[in-house]
Amino acid sequence: MNDPLICSAKGCSAPAEFELRWNNPKLHTPERRKVWLACAAHRPTLGEFLGARGFLRETEPIVAGDAD
Repeated sequence: MNDPLICSAKGCSAPAEFELRWNNPKLHTPERRKVWLACAAHRPTLGEFLGARGFLRETEPIVAGDAD
């Protein structure tokens, strides 16, 4: 049994609904992606945080069955 995916926002325990894929170009190669998980409520703030730093690359919904 897989553990549920939980939002990456500090103190949040809601199920994740989105993957925010990012990288820091000073540290990571262009193709590398790190992932933060977000619930619907935290998607905007996590995305704004990454976007303001130029780190956000993609935001995708989590599709049931794709939790690997």
